[in-house]
Amino acid sequence: MTASVATSNAVLNELREKIASLEGVGSRRRSVLPFGVGEIDARLPGGGLAYGALHEVAGGGNGAIDGAAAALFIGGIAARTTGKVVWCLTRFDLFFPALAQAGLHPDRVIFVECDKEETVLASFEEALRYGGLGAVVAELVRLPITASRRLQLAAEKSGTLGLVIRRWRRQTEASDFGMPTAAATRWRISVLPSEPLPVPGIGRARWLAELMRVRAGEGGEFFIGACDGKGRICLSSDAADRPDQTRRSFAQS
Repeated sequence: MTASVATSNAVLNELREKIASLEGVGSRRRSVLPFGVGEIDARLPGGGLAYGALHEVAGGGNGAIDGAAAALFIGGIAARTTGKVVWCLTRFDLFFPALAQAGLHPDRVIFVECDKEETVLASFEEALRYGGLGAVVAELVRLPITASRRLQLAAEKSGTLGLVIRRWRRQTEASDFGMPTAAATRWRISVLPSEPLPVPGIGRARWLAELMRVRAGEGGEFFIGACDGKGRICLSSDAADRPDQTRRSFAQS
């Protein structure tokens, strides 16, 4: 009887491996990049941002200020990867010292400046397919569902971390962020008052990080300290004062 059960399990395992191979996933488990913050990692399948997947980040409603926070959030994620980072964009307006303070030093970044969004999408996909990179970043106004599926497939094939920053020239364009995409996670970052200090001065910057969508997981919002010099975030000291908000979940989009 035991031998029969063992044989059945072996057959089932072999079938699972064949199905995974046909799906293009393979039998090995996809690795993740954890934030190192238990409350956030617990919401993400596998305990972190999945490699070989697309992740989408936008600023909140405060225009360029929240947009800059979203870029720094992305920069901190990229900083915690290993290898070169390709950054595709149409407007070369990044502030290098700020990215360096978030842990992403310019000598790690290969910037691809494009004349239009279609070229950004093409460059982004090509870099994702290339493989061997720490992360690939693209700044986009729109992310059509068909294009996002192509990007997700490219990321899956190479195992590269794909990061999209949604940036808008006009506030009316922000409505596109509500449209569905193939991204594994969707985030929104908003600036909060800086961390208070016991003496006069400017404390650590703080953000509201909203995990608006996560595939096979539960969204939520978190009050966090901005990225430090190694790209790490932390829960803000007063997050414990607002537990009802930190545990609020968002419907899957």
